[in-house]
Amino acid sequence: MSKPLAERMRPRTLNEYIGQKHLVGEGAVLRRMIDAGHITSFILWGPPGVGKTTLAQIIANKLDTPFYTLSAVTSGVKDVRDVIEKAKSNHFFNTSSPILFIDEIHRFSKSQQDSLLGAVEKGIVTLIGATTENPSFEVIRPLLSRCQLYVLKSLEKDDLLDLLNRAINEDEELKTRSIELKETGAILRYSGGDARKLLNILELVVDASSDKKIVITDQLIEDRLQQNPLAYDKDGEMHYDIISAFIKSIRGSDPDAALYWLARMIEGGEDPKFIARRLVISASEDVGLANPNALLLANTAFDVVMKVGWPEGRIPLAEATVYLATSPKSNSAYLGIDAALQLVRETGNAPVPLHLRNAPTKLMSELGYHDGYKYPHDYPGHFTEQQYMPDMLKNKKIWFCQHSPAEEKIYQRMLLNWGERYKED
Repeated sequence: MSKPLAERMRPRTLNEYIGQKHLVGEGAVLRRMIDAGHITSFILWGPPGVGKTTLAQIIANKLDTPFYTLSAVTSGVKDVRDVIEKAKSNHFFNTSSPILFIDEIHRFSKSQQDSLLGAVEKGIVTLIGATTENPSFEVIRPLLSRCQLYVLKSLEKDDLLDLLNRAINEDEELKTRSIELKETGAILRYSGGDARKLLNILELVVDASSDKKIVITDQLIEDRLQQNPLAYDKDGEMHYDIISAFIKSIRGSDPDAALYWLARMIEGGEDPKFIARRLVISASEDVGLANPNALLLANTAFDVVMKVGWPEGRIPLAEATVYLATSPKSNSAYLGIDAALQLVRETGNAPVPLHLRNAPTKLMSELGYHDGYKYPHDYPGHFTEQQYMPDMLKNKKIWFCQHSPAEEKIYQRMLLNWGERYKED
């Protein structure tokens, strides 16, 4: 039986590898380590189908070192220890450490991750982890501190077109067919930057046609996927499409659609932590100051789901979903922090005004630290006007009110305290 197209097209060398030039292009950080013949432990974080597993295999082939693979879905602590023992016996003086590749490392429990620490720290294995989830949430801090983190991006349009043409012109099976890429908009759109999904769609379309000549058009792609909408999604890769629809439905204040996408995730076996975490983010990003209670409720729903599990966990998730979807919306805090980060990048490390600095030593007091600071609680209304921004930014405004009923109260208080500074043009 023939291998799937995505497997047949898997790159074997860095020269065949598509995308991620910021990591493996000429002079890039990973490319330099690979060319030098020595790598340190690292974690690859990115969406499905962008080449995490492939990159790990290419590195192992390039370094000519033993390569062990574990799946966090099916492996336990015993499997980890068995691999580490094998690695010890295959680690010779003056040779590279065997590579241990762990796919979906975010699914490893704390005890499983703990079992890796000693081997990684002593160099018994070089760990390469792959994850679609933010490692800050899912990987224990001691292990994360021993690994570099590299972020992989969804493939660009040119990368995907390159891959399509390469598959059509180089794959031994596809070369026997006459395939013309007349239109590519639909196949690129449905792939969503995922190389594996792209090749699965192409294979589906080709296999479904009995004609020797196949002309790929947007209509053909849409017709084939409507007939078999999950065929290009054999590994549950609609995960990202559905969570996107879920969040956008909440942001758009449509509780019916939000509940529908929630149900799709639950029926699809989605990790409840993943859903709950996205609700907390949505409460901060999309509801924000228009209803500050949203963040409290979303965080409580997260805690409750962790305590009760399935199937009862669906109820607090649904409650939080409806509450967020029906809440007034504001992203002023979200826009504010992004504006502040951009300002910091543009202006650098501006000095803290002397009156805002602590003065724990006599020398600091003599230098004027803390001198002139006004303690707000000593003044009527617990407020007195003084400068809190660095001198070079003292008149810079970052936060802008969005005037929902709850946020309007905040705005009026700022006007009362600061006057002209918060008046809108």
